[in-house]
Amino acid sequence: MAVLLLAEVTNGELNHDATAKAVNAVKGLGDVTVLAAGASAKAAAEEAAKIAGVSKVLLAEDALYGHRLAEPTAALIVSLAGNYSHIVAPSTTDAKNVLPRVAALLDVMVIPDVSKVVDADTFERPIYAGNAIQTVKSSDGKKVLTVRTASFDAAADGNSAPVEATAAAADPGLSSWVADEVAKSDRPELTSAGKVVSGGRALGSKENFAIIEQLADKLGAAVGASRAAVDSGYAPNDWQVGQTGKVVAPELYVAIGISGAIQHLAGMKDSKVIVAINKDEEAPIFQIADFGLVGDLFQVVPELTSKV
Repeated sequence: MAVLLLAEVTNGELNHDATAKAVNAVKGLGDVTVLAAGASAKAAAEEAAKIAGVSKVLLAEDALYGHRLAEPTAALIVSLAGNYSHIVAPSTTDAKNVLPRVAALLDVMVIPDVSKVVDADTFERPIYAGNAIQTVKSSDGKKVLTVRTASFDAAADGNSAPVEATAAAADPGLSSWVADEVAKSDRPELTSAGKVVSGGRALGSKENFAIIEQLADKLGAAVGASRAAVDSGYAPNDWQVGQTGKVVAPELYVAIGISGAIQHLAGMKDSKVIVAINKDEEAPIFQIADFGLVGDLFQVVPELTSKV
């Protein structure tokens, strides 16, 4: 058996954390070949080659893969799929766009958000907002799956796998790049941050959400938000944590003014230490919090920020 793993490459840079966690998840299935695709992906390929458990890196450098279009990337993976029993990627936004297309082209099922690899055919994944674990056994000749990176530790560095160039696949011509609108921030990336401070609807306004950002900046943390806060316009979509947002598992997660609906808990309950601040002592978030503080966030959080 052999595994083809799509590395997360954005603007020539490797998402090392997501890729290393995916490698660690599937290295027991056989030799892991990492595919680094992009208009400029050589540096990313060389970085991926250092991840322990990688046997080889394929470098596909072509302008066709420069704007994160799913269709050309899916065509590339399918062109390489013949030598592999498993096709894998971390469960990122890009991979969730690419891997279902790969599965459709190969006429197999896609198994998303795998949290445990039982054996070559059997996988576990969370369902019902993480309240149940589904065991999936696939009889497909090729297994296509995304890995829930919050469930795995990152593989170590220190490897020196060979890097080989591979030719671009034919362009399916189904999509074209128009423009990118990218939010820039000096804060850590949400899904890989070691600390996250999240705010909920209780903040009351976009202006009040600055309280969350100030504490996050003091802690060197990423900023998150509940769906209610995002839907209310207090925070941008890419800050959303939860079942329909991003899944995080930082060392420290601070939930401020978040009641703890199961959809939000599904995105953060694997955090190592959870701190909850809420004026409602019956809020469900306190049931999973390691530390809870009942109080008015508008008094408590500025005081906490001043003392950090």
